[in-house]
Amino acid sequence: MSNKIKVGIIGGAGYTAGELIRLLVNHPAATINFVHSKSNAGNLLSKVHDDLLGQTAIAFTDSTNFLNDSSIDVLFLCMGHGESKAFLETNEISASVKIIDLSQDFRLQANSKLGERQFVYGLPELNKQEIKTAKNIANPGCFATGIQLGLLPMAKAGLLKDAYITGITGSTGAGQSLSASTHFSWRTNNVQAYKTLTHQHMGEVFQSMHQLQKDFSAAPDGKGINFVPWRGDFARGIFCSAQTHCESSLNELIDLYQDFYKDQPFVTVSEEPIHLKQVVNTNRCNIQLEKAESVLVVHSIIDNLLKGASGQAVQNMNLMFGIDEEAGLKLKASYF
Repeated sequence: MSNKIKVGIIGGAGYTAGELIRLLVNHPAATINFVHSKSNAGNLLSKVHDDLLGQTAIAFTDSTNFLNDSSIDVLFLCMGHGESKAFLETNEISASVKIIDLSQDFRLQANSKLGERQFVYGLPELNKQEIKTAKNIANPGCFATGIQLGLLPMAKAGLLKDAYITGITGSTGAGQSLSASTHFSWRTNNVQAYKTLTHQHMGEVFQSMHQLQKDFSAAPDGKGINFVPWRGDFARGIFCSAQTHCESSLNELIDLYQDFYKDQPFVTVSEEPIHLKQVVNTNRCNIQLEKAESVLVVHSIIDNLLKGASGQAVQNMNLMFGIDEEAGLKLKASYF
């Protein structure tokens, strides 16, 4: 496209916004017109996100005058859960502006419409065609992304039964606000299970599985999704392992996964063991399958701030505006 995509960001001080800015300042087809933050108005972006020192001279603004004119093409909402809906209800935004929301406010079908705005669930490997024509996107959750990418091929083939999942995430998954379990002295040399079987991302995971496999049930009849998340002793990344029963051979399942993801540029199915350093600082997901008798284990790894949040949001923007899906996202992993 001849003219660059004009971007606005609401809630610009957190980890996801910092990653989004880092991607967009180097994006070949986008330009940031404003970053909104009430608490940091007037400060340079690099004062809050100091990895941006020397990368941009933009300052935060607390003005909302830009929302109903032609100054932006797309608005990213990087606020806490519940705040996106409240913001849209109290601010008039031009109908021509596309919205990509990184909160959980519009991810479930029951909550996907607000006034005239209908939100499409923004997992490209599931809803790519719908995303291309969408005006509003609900960006998936980080754990939800990792889990879904590990299970989608099974659901598409009608093979998904009960799934027992563990997943470990880095400290950035808890956001920028301090709590007892995000302090270095607590986190270092430590792990902890949390939100056992009650994690908020499971609703969207079930919704996507049911989209592909109509007979998949979350009822307590031996079928469903059972998830135990863990806090890990590292900054970023998610490693999920999903266990389910399947009679197909390992080679058949590897072929199934490779065929499902053959046209998805950010997903790789590996026949070798995978580890987090392969995907940290990228928008990629790596998947590995292992099998013992009738038990299948699917490992999936992502960077929680990129494929699990801001990178996927940029991927969705690229699709919505009809440009190269990989634009601005060809990032190499931070291996050492």
